[in-house]
Amino acid sequence: MQARGSQTSGSQASDSIETRASWVVATAAFTIIMISFATPYIVIVGLKPIAEDMGGLRSTPALAASLAYLGTATGGIGMGWWADRAGVIRPVLLGVVMVALGAMLASTGSIWALYVGYGLMVGLLGNSGLFAPLLTYVSRWFDRRRGVAISLVTSGQQIAGALWPPLFGLAIGAFGWQQTMFWFGVLALCALLPLTWFMRREPPAPSASTVASDPVKNAPVLGLRPNLVFGLLCIAIVGCCIPMSMPMGHLVAFCSDLGFAPARGAEMLSLLLFCAFLSRIFWGTLSDRIGGLRTVLAGTTCQAVGMALFGVVDDFVGLYILSAAFGLGFGGIVPSYVLTVREHFPSAEAGWRIAMLVFFGLSGMAAGGWLAGVIYDWAAHYQPAFMLGLAFNLCTVAIVASLVMRDRRPSRRDAGELPAAA
Repeated sequence: MQARGSQTSGSQASDSIETRASWVVATAAFTIIMISFATPYIVIVGLKPIAEDMGGLRSTPALAASLAYLGTATGGIGMGWWADRAGVIRPVLLGVVMVALGAMLASTGSIWALYVGYGLMVGLLGNSGLFAPLLTYVSRWFDRRRGVAISLVTSGQQIAGALWPPLFGLAIGAFGWQQTMFWFGVLALCALLPLTWFMRREPPAPSASTVASDPVKNAPVLGLRPNLVFGLLCIAIVGCCIPMSMPMGHLVAFCSDLGFAPARGAEMLSLLLFCAFLSRIFWGTLSDRIGGLRTVLAGTTCQAVGMALFGVVDDFVGLYILSAAFGLGFGGIVPSYVLTVREHFPSAEAGWRIAMLVFFGLSGMAAGGWLAGVIYDWAAHYQPAFMLGLAFNLCTVAIVASLVMRDRRPSRRDAGELPAAA
């Protein structure tokens, strides 16, 4: 039996489409996301000074960051369709230019420039051409380690949050938020354009084993209609992204309200997102073994515990520990949703389904950050917002758990698709 298993593993390994070029493409996509998705963090770190310059309400700049996420979500559907037909390079080039120009426009200082720069340019025409198209593109370069690859690309968001907020905090303190925003736009344009060169190649053709295991179009998924399952996944990702974005969007301001220096809040945000990056490698490896859907359930459960604690923890050391734990818990959720789509739906439908899933996920991110700002303006503290986020999170746990209970497929390890030493 052992000899047969080794022979099977070796045969499947040789049939794999993955090469060093696959990882080069994934790394380039990760770097693009890491730079482009830094743009909303300028608003997050500069939330209070921007609010002071624009009338005093925190919901004003919070809405700009939310519009960037909402624009990315909405535009991603069209960009995914465009990438499927014209290749990924064109939407990526458009996205790079729009992210840079949007930051420059928003830096001019008026409310309309902030909203147009972030909502239309950074979001609808910018990051929308990068996130969903790059996720789909990279997923087609992998078959055996797809979960890890998707996790790597999406972790660009977390590294952006870990790397940039402290730098933005220093720059805003020294030069102001407008100068920081403008020169970041210049930097983004110079850094991102060369990286688009790696997106010029077509992905390799699927291997024979991948074609054989591809789900049949219109076949039941988990014993239900495919679009019903997909609809439940879209509802679930909204319910987990609303609470996910609340601490990320308001942690710096929350710490300042508790009497801690804004720099400490930026450090906590960086720690949260760096831990999310570290955990994504773990979550991606786990999802390649137990499947995307089960990994979503584990991640959303961990996130629910973290949201509950954000409503009660208010001491300095406790917030550092909680920030790290929250990042470790939610880090694998979004890539596991993408992997779930690739596992349960035909590969020919990957482009529009992943783009639609990203639309709902980023809409949840946009709603969460904005809702937390509105609730703060009404209640003068963040606890009610965190409790609302927890309620959304628990609804997601219930939906995903019901789907997992219907999933009778063995894990990839049990099915013999991964070597025992992997």
